[in-house]
Amino acid sequence: MSSFWGPVTSSTDCCEKNYEYSSYIAEFYNTISSIPTILLALIGLINAYRERFEKRFCVLYVTIMALAIGSMLYHATLQRVQQQSDEIPMMWEILLYMFILYSPDWHYPRTMPIFLVLYGVIFAIVHSVVRFGIGFKLHYVILCLLCSPRMYKYYIYSDCVSAKSLGKLYVVTLLLGGLCWLCDHVFCKQISRWPINPQGHALWHLFMGFNSYFANTFLMFCRAQQLACSPKVVRLMGVLPYVKIEKPKRQ
Repeated sequence: MSSFWGPVTSSTDCCEKNYEYSSYIAEFYNTISSIPTILLALIGLINAYRERFEKRFCVLYVTIMALAIGSMLYHATLQRVQQQSDEIPMMWEILLYMFILYSPDWHYPRTMPIFLVLYGVIFAIVHSVVRFGIGFKLHYVILCLLCSPRMYKYYIYSDCVSAKSLGKLYVVTLLLGGLCWLCDHVFCKQISRWPINPQGHALWHLFMGFNSYFANTFLMFCRAQQLACSPKVVRLMGVLPYVKIEKPKRQ
């Protein structure tokens, strides 16, 4: 089909055929696969607000929704500007994770959010002018690796079986999503010859939507424990885990 958005100007074009189903959507499956992420983030946001968690978690869920919407715009258009609406929220999301993970033990509580906000704003400005390409991916991976030791520390110090299962689900979805992304990226020529495209990048979106939800739920449990709020993991309709807390009564 003809392209409504014009020639591709993004630096990345995934292994899905462009404009196969509509002239308005470049990569159909890569676009709709972000919808579950929005729904999961909305469920998490409602729970964080209802249980009166700190505002940091509400901001995190809103950022994830912005990331998913930006991803949909990017894959629907394959334009450079819309690609930034996907990549910049990715950076903001990982900076929020760094704040949530490291702020409880930070000796200067006001300096950390100021530094991270400035970092995120400067990155957004520079990224809107300069194309980083592989540099963006390496930068993002390095920031993710900086979060890993703290995440592991929270896991080994948790004595709740349900909370540890969230940590395990986080690792499993991360590995499966990473494998799908890698196969789609590395073996695209071979996959393009198959009669059915497994849509590895769309599966990456799906797994990472659940990955962020499990990570957030685990961190909410750990934070509630730090604040002595007696958290427990319960399941929505017996399936989807979320954290319920009981805040200590003031004397």
